[in-house]
Amino acid sequence: MSTPVKFAVIGTGWRSDFHIRMAAAAPDRLEAVGVLARSDEAAERMAERWGIPVVRTIDEVLALEPDFVIASVSWPSMPGVVTELVERGAKVLAETPPAPTAEGLRELWAAVGASGRVQVAEQYMLMPGHAARLEVVRSGAIGQPTAVEVASTHLYHATSIMRSYLGAGMADAVVSARTFTAPLVDPLTFDGWVENPQPQPRTTTIGTIAFGDGRMGLYDFVDNQWWNPLLARRLVVRGSLGEIVDDSVTRLTSEGVLTSPITYRRTGVDMNLEGNEVVSAAFEGRMVYRNPWVGTRLSEDDIAVASFLELTGRWARGEAEGPYSLADACQDHLLGLAIEESARNRADVRVTKEVWA
Repeated sequence: MSTPVKFAVIGTGWRSDFHIRMAAAAPDRLEAVGVLARSDEAAERMAERWGIPVVRTIDEVLALEPDFVIASVSWPSMPGVVTELVERGAKVLAETPPAPTAEGLRELWAAVGASGRVQVAEQYMLMPGHAARLEVVRSGAIGQPTAVEVASTHLYHATSIMRSYLGAGMADAVVSARTFTAPLVDPLTFDGWVENPQPQPRTTTIGTIAFGDGRMGLYDFVDNQWWNPLLARRLVVRGSLGEIVDDSVTRLTSEGVLTSPITYRRTGVDMNLEGNEVVSAAFEGRMVYRNPWVGTRLSEDDIAVASFLELTGRWARGEAEGPYSLADACQDHLLGLAIEESARNRADVRVTKEVWA
């Protein structure tokens, strides 16, 4: 882009830091023009940490003329902040989920859905691994995608991954989920490493989502799976001609059954001095992913966040479609809520067409 994407942030929690950190890593492409802090303590902390303007009102945020404003506030506060920003004429990037409850999603859609001014921060499919696998799926290598297993992240994030690989859109769905509790060591949490960790009860939620036309998602999530280094992440995409298991693709071809890896070029290994980062991914001699942030040394999740911010900026400027719409976010959170409801009541939950569909 000719000029950096400019964004402002409302909120001072850890999610706000994620976005501002991307601007600090790539100032030629992303610019955090300011952050709104509600308390003196938060204002002082953000100013000291990031050295960007700290303001106290939405008027002051909009006066900074950002391309879009990130609503990085609590779940209960999100719908009100998003609605106010839209009513003030701003383009908005809301955090996930955009509202806590199903009724809250419907109310938010009624308030701002028709505006076309809201995107939601769901970056998973822009991570190098998911982006590479999605390109392989779209190439037709495994035929028509019919099933996705996600053992990685929770609820609305997992359903977004499923719908993306399956191309499920806003299809009706039947959700069936159950929970199981067993002891597990949890040595690393959001707050850091645990001294002398011992097995504690941890809940596993297993669920299926039937999207119709034979398509299904399998949800497998363990408490603290995001952080626990003892738990592997698994991603399976099954199609009519084969399947992808993590980064291994097995498929039927005219020459028989072939298994080929998705391979990644990573620098900074052994004597390579190019910097520590993933550069690209390839499948059977063809590039299926290129890191658009080479030189920043961003982690894979940070690559996805930075890419999402830049895509949102292009959308806000009218240069591209939005990366993840409010309608998609509402649908994925509704499916996530259905997983929780089904597990709680030990019964199927049917998700039918909603107003955003």
